[in-house]
Amino acid sequence: MKNKDPRSEAYIDRSSRIVPATLMLIVLCGFSFYLGGIYCSEKNRYFNMDVVPAIQLRNKSSATSLQIDSVEFPECGIDYQDYTPCTDPKRWRKYGNYRLSFMERHCPPMAERKECLVSPPLGYKVPVRWPKSRDQCWYRNVPYDWINNEKSNQHWLRKDGEKFIFPGGGTMFPNGVGAYVELMQDLIPEMKNGIIRTAIDTGCGVASWGGDLLDRGILTVSLAPRDNHEAQIQFALERGIPAILGIISTQRLPFPSNSFDIAHCSRCLIPWTEFDGIYLLEIHRILRPGGFWVLSGPPVNFENRWRGWNTTAEEQKVNFDRLKKLLTSMCFKLYNIKNDIAVWQKSADSSCYDELSASAYPPKCDDSMDPDSAWYIPLRTCLNVPNQKFKKLAIKSMPRWPQRLHTAPERLGMVPGGNSEGFRHDESKWKARVKHYKTLLSALGTDKIRNVMDMNTLYGSFAAALIDDPVWVMNVVSSYGPNSLSVVYDRGLIGTYHDWCESFSTYPRTYDLLHVDGLFTAESHRCEVKYVILEMDRILRPNGYVIIHESTHFVDVVSTIAKGTRWDCEKHDTAYNTSKEKLLICQKKLWHAKGSQL
Repeated sequence: MKNKDPRSEAYIDRSSRIVPATLMLIVLCGFSFYLGGIYCSEKNRYFNMDVVPAIQLRNKSSATSLQIDSVEFPECGIDYQDYTPCTDPKRWRKYGNYRLSFMERHCPPMAERKECLVSPPLGYKVPVRWPKSRDQCWYRNVPYDWINNEKSNQHWLRKDGEKFIFPGGGTMFPNGVGAYVELMQDLIPEMKNGIIRTAIDTGCGVASWGGDLLDRGILTVSLAPRDNHEAQIQFALERGIPAILGIISTQRLPFPSNSFDIAHCSRCLIPWTEFDGIYLLEIHRILRPGGFWVLSGPPVNFENRWRGWNTTAEEQKVNFDRLKKLLTSMCFKLYNIKNDIAVWQKSADSSCYDELSASAYPPKCDDSMDPDSAWYIPLRTCLNVPNQKFKKLAIKSMPRWPQRLHTAPERLGMVPGGNSEGFRHDESKWKARVKHYKTLLSALGTDKIRNVMDMNTLYGSFAAALIDDPVWVMNVVSSYGPNSLSVVYDRGLIGTYHDWCESFSTYPRTYDLLHVDGLFTAESHRCEVKYVILEMDRILRPNGYVIIHESTHFVDVVSTIAKGTRWDCEKHDTAYNTSKEKLLICQKKLWHAKGSQL
């Protein structure tokens, strides 16, 4: 008998083990596939919930599309007619008095957010149309008498029957704002030839200065806090003049660096030399190289004015010398001075900054904080030196207005993916879209629409396409999106940073048109859609309009929620007639609180 081959025996042994191993492998693969299917299903479920957290979705059947439950919002009550959630005087006592920080933005927590519709004042009427609105408004639309009673001798405004009349007066321009600006133009010739285009007015009163500059080709952001003057920003917006609630206190203003061509303070009561000059350092940050800072009021012209300031000439002289020294240390030079107006100019190049010693005060800022970051960013006592790689940032190096509107700015390179080709494409796209909007909304381009907001712009091309219409546009750049607001300012337009998970810094009923392009698609994972819609309703004037350019899904979502806000909405095709995107055009109804008597 032959002996068995040991190799054959080993082969038989291995073969006997292959079959169960193969079966085990098949079982494991099948189980893994099953688990993977469950994981993907759960992943998709949570992803969809994350994208639309505010909307309750329910399947009626496998053959029907997802249905969205409508919501009916109650009225807030007449005592909320001037409600500003993030600057609410009722909540000021919760915050400290240090540098008036209680007047800054302090938004209510989620549990305290109002889910109701803000009603107009008793007797509210459709606002006076532009340009008549610059000089008058309905008293019942802004029924506040504090300024009229306390500032009557300064001619800010006066009550005349059913209207407020704005004669163009002010604390520092008793002869009228026109004469005041003409003197300023004599001191700053650049205000006449298109070199100066963007301006900011701190402590603006009722924004007469910004209103006068509109006819002179200068676009102004009028800035003031909500304070005991009651609704001065609301007066400005009711008149059709750009304005926003804000205060220089502990945090940066919501604007990029090197953006405004001129900054103005007419007895705005900001203590410029206190707190190590921190407020002036903020003006320096937002002012363009070669830009101008204008001050009228204490301590300018102290020799003739000191008696009306409850002080002495000697004290005011000390204050003026301190101010001049501080401005010199920030690379400003005294440009011109006459009567009550003093003008300083920010250095247009790097020579002054290069000469500052390491021990100089204020010190130069290090690179640890982006000078353009300005959403809840604390002020710092350091000097932001303009980036020297930008050779065309100074006001006299830029194209003059209106050429700068259509010129691709240098700072495009700071925006992810930004380039001149993309800039031109964006401008061309919005020309076509706005042309299409006007075929659907006949009021656009007429005096029925004055105050406009582009709620999530990129380069401001929507505003640029409306430049020949009787409107001004507040361009809003998301604080969580690409930081392109500097490009908006370089084009000669105005805007602000904002997070739409919070309320905007304005009064109710201040915009005629709100424009949305992809906002809900981009940020619905952070912001509940219903709260954004409620905020839009708060700041929209009765009979005002909303244009929403969104995915078909979010057009359906907004359309359903809008029923609860009493908007009348219609769906339309987009300019390019794409199936995945639609337009929703809505109009807010004029209604009055229940129980009110007209």
